[in-house]
Amino acid sequence: MDFHRHGSEEDQGSLFGGKTGFSLIEILIALAILAAVSGIVISNLDKIFGGSQEKVAELFVRETVRTPLMSYRMNVGNYPSTDQGLKALLKAPEGVGRRWKGPYIDELPLDPWGHPYEYRCPGERNRDKYDVWSLGPKGTGGEEAIGNW
Repeated sequence: MDFHRHGSEEDQGSLFGGKTGFSLIEILIALAILAAVSGIVISNLDKIFGGSQEKVAELFVRETVRTPLMSYRMNVGNYPSTDQGLKALLKAPEGVGRRWKGPYIDELPLDPWGHPYEYRCPGERNRDKYDVWSLGPKGTGGEEAIGNW
């Protein structure tokens, strides 16, 4: 059996018959595809990250703030009033005396859009507890508010 190499010595190292690099057309096509994909990703960044910001706000109002408020209630006997607000989790409000065992939270975070979270007790939507909500991306509340209801 006789095995012979086909082709010249120049294309022996190439898998595709002598072609050792990319042509200018191939590079331009690759760059055009990369630019198109980048454009799609960049134009959808607000949708990609906007959804996660709403999830962060929802997690805070429904879960994260619940434990500090329950601890406050167990020690003091009730939730902070609307006037005392969430600040009562950081610093003892007047009139609670030694029952306050806080701080119950390290800091009061802002919502993902840089606005403070709103608090009301007794709540309008959760009448037996409290309402905590973010005013949403535009900071106007209403339909875009994200709350614990």
